Order: sequence, then structure tokens, then C-alpha cells
Amino acid sequence: MFTGIIEAVGTIAAIQMNQQGAAITVNVGKLDMADVKLGDSIATNGICLTVVHYSDSSFTADVSNETLKRTGFANYQVGQKVNLEKAMLPTTRFGGHMVSGHVDAVAEVTSITQSGNSWDYWITMAADIAPYIAEKGSITIDGVSLTVNSLASDQFRLTIVPHTAQETIIADYQVGTKLNIEVDVVARYIERLLTKSHQPTTSSGVSHDLLARSGFIK
Repeated sequence: MFTGIIEAVGTIAAIQMNQQGAAITVNVGKLDMADVKLGDSIATNGICLTVVHYSDSSFTADVSNETLKRTGFANYQVGQKVNLEKAMLPTTRFGGHMVSGHVDAVAEVTSITQSGNSWDYWITMAADIAPYIAEKGSITIDGVSLTVNSLASDQFRLTIVPHTAQETIIADYQVGTKLNIEVDVVARYIERLLTKSHQPTTSSGVSHDLLARSGFIK
């Protein structure tokens, strides 16, 4: 699990395609690798990758064909910058929101406008993920925990403050940039709970009426 608070911006140093997908090597920039071990997880543009080789300045991970199909990795190139976050610890300050590192969709930037000292980004919203995106709810964009500030029929708006722009790759976004999106995992589990069965009560004792009374649904 991750928090969506980016620790460093890295650079893709190598991509080797193979029958299983690809192996990528990332130069980690300022990311502290002192406590990294084989098998650890590092979110790379929001994608949970498993470390198979590492040094003080880089790591290598395998990327499956499934990941290539469902994320922006299919179009990544050597030299591309990526957001990096190591898996959270039990003692980690939870500054973002619960992020699994499992990308739901690839979206696109449709407009960028300045708003005071911040910037408003409008992002496409595919029909299959739209139900999980709520105004003032959390969303993960290329691994960054952000707040949805408004919604349109097929888009949502993010407001990016200067610190976030400086510490992530968001400052490099342009109209047409493709992004990895992960919706709030809590929304996923609530939907699953409510749609798996229309029986009044589940084996856990959680029902539609209980969720409504508790304020989770309206």
C-alpha cells in the first residue's frame, strides 16, 4: 500500500521488452534506497512494481503484459520522468489517502489554466470509472494523491498547488498528456458490497440500510 505522497522523481534508464512484458530500470533521483530490499514495492507513476535488482541509485522491475495493456507504460520511453513512492510503513504519516498501486484507467489532460498561484487541470473521465469519482473525493494521478474539485459529464478538475507541481512530474503535463488513474479503493469496496447481492444482510452483518444510516450512502 501507498499514500500518494511522492518521495522523488525518477527517470527511466532502460526498457527491455520480452515475451512476458518488459523489464525497466529506473534511476531514482533523491529516493532513499538504504532500506530497500529485493521484493519490495515501489510505486512508479502510480503502478506498484516489485524490485528485482537495485543499487543506491536505481532499481529494476518486471512489467507484465497486463500492466502494459492497462497503464501508460506501453508508451513510456527511456528518459521519461516518473513519480516514485516506496511502500508505506505502519509508522508512516498518512498524508494522502489509501493507494493500492493498481491502475484503473489511462486518462488524458484536456486543458490547463492558471488559477492564482495554482493550476487547474481538466482530465478525461472514462464511463467505467466515472461512478467512483466524487467531487471533493480522493483520486490518484500518476501516483499522486489529489482531490477532485469539480465534475463535468466526462471530465473532472484538479487544482495543483506549486509545491505539488515542483515535487512531481505534474509540472511537465501538457494538453494531451496521458495519465494513470486509480480511483479511491474505498469506493470500489462499497460498490462490490452493494452489488454482490441484494439480500438484506451480508454474512458480516453489513446491509444497504446500515450503510445509509451510517452516512456512507444516500
